[in-house]
Amino acid sequence: MQAESLTTAAGVSVQGPLLLTPRVFGDERGFFFESWNQQAFNAAAGDTCFVQDNHSRSSRGVLRGLHYQLPPHPQGKLVRCALGEIFDVVVDLRRSSPTFGQWVGTVLNATTHQQLWVPVGFAHGFLTLSEQAEVLYKTTDFWSRACERAIRWDDPQLAIAWPLEALAGAEPQLSEKDGEAPLLAELAEGGLF
Repeated sequence: MQAESLTTAAGVSVQGPLLLTPRVFGDERGFFFESWNQQAFNAAAGDTCFVQDNHSRSSRGVLRGLHYQLPPHPQGKLVRCALGEIFDVVVDLRRSSPTFGQWVGTVLNATTHQQLWVPVGFAHGFLTLSEQAEVLYKTTDFWSRACERAIRWDDPQLAIAWPLEALAGAEPQLSEKDGEAPLLAELAEGGLF
């Protein structure tokens, strides 16, 4: 497994998130790769224990996020797209970080089999680019309604360059919760990360 750091649009490296590329063995019959290997992951990202696997299916234009969980149940996530293609984004919420409030993004798809490691301290979201996409992700803590939070996907302070041109003029499809999510500044004032 190859691991690489991601950089912001301004070229600043954000420490923590990693883009993981597996070794894929393929021939005329198809392909094989290890989608999960505890030793390889720990060598790349540090000792981590996952407790829950999630699987979502979304149609083109569905935008999920930006989600995170507060202590005592913060979540790290290992995300991959097993069908279709998504634009995956993480936002640094670590107040002491030099990249606080900055984002990195990458395309994940079923062709490259890459995975994105989203450590604790980051918000996560994705936009579905293909007709359908299935996203699988492992989490380091269980989902908690009391700890779950969201940041508005189009927060001008974050200025995330979502590839909305892929939607051919349509608006992203949001859940009610995501459509009503507060801005980062509002969350910062309330101490909600």
